[in-house]
Amino acid sequence: MSTVTYAVRDSGTMLRRNLRRWVRYPSMTVLLVGMPVMLLLLFVYVFGGTLGAGLGGGAGDRGDYVNYVTPGILLMTAGLAATGTAVSVAMDMTEGIIARFRTMAIARASVLTGHVLASLAQSMLGLAMVTGVALLIGFRPTTSALAWLAAAGVLVMTAFAFIWLSVALGLVSKSVETASNLPMPLTYLPFIGSGFVPTDSMPDGLRQFAEYQPFTPIIETLRGLLTGGPVGTNAALAAAWCAAIALVGYLWSKKLFNRDPSR
Repeated sequence: MSTVTYAVRDSGTMLRRNLRRWVRYPSMTVLLVGMPVMLLLLFVYVFGGTLGAGLGGGAGDRGDYVNYVTPGILLMTAGLAATGTAVSVAMDMTEGIIARFRTMAIARASVLTGHVLASLAQSMLGLAMVTGVALLIGFRPTTSALAWLAAAGVLVMTAFAFIWLSVALGLVSKSVETASNLPMPLTYLPFIGSGFVPTDSMPDGLRQFAEYQPFTPIIETLRGLLTGGPVGTNAALAAAWCAAIALVGYLWSKKLFNRDPSR
């Protein structure tokens, strides 16, 4: 078999290994799905009436707010799933299994590829479940099937970028506890963006940060695709940010994984 064939085969083996870990330890998946669901319910049913009233020139309501907040919650779901990636990678690095893999005749890239593919599948499962809950509580996207596919593509692209960055964070962490904390900005930066309130309602300094941080164009792209609103240049900015994050995460991960383990 060719080198590429061996790499694909070994990556499939590592993917199955990580999927089996899901089944044996479902608590992480429950946490990664449960937290965005709880945040969605909190913001819609506790704050939604007040925050919704500020939308549409003061004519909005709770129903308008669930349509507004769902894209931000979906982005947070992708960020939380990436946190699970960092924890999983750190567990492998600290428990000694990586040292065993280094002695085996397997493609070195397959170890990280297995983590990335399994985490991407976990992200898609979480995003589907959160979307289902949003639809149950009143999320009503006014868009076409093509726009739905485009929104799904944006979410896959974003999750892929976050996962590669989290792989690097897991590799650089000295413990599982550290790995669980380092990706936290991926979860909380949507709060300081357009995920929950319009950026023009923020003070000047904070508004400028919110408008130029990477999460806002991704959220606005999702919101435009799902609600039929304008997307403008946000799609290009979202793609550029995701490509940059994925590239940095991949190159950083590769460097960390290939370093001399004795150092």
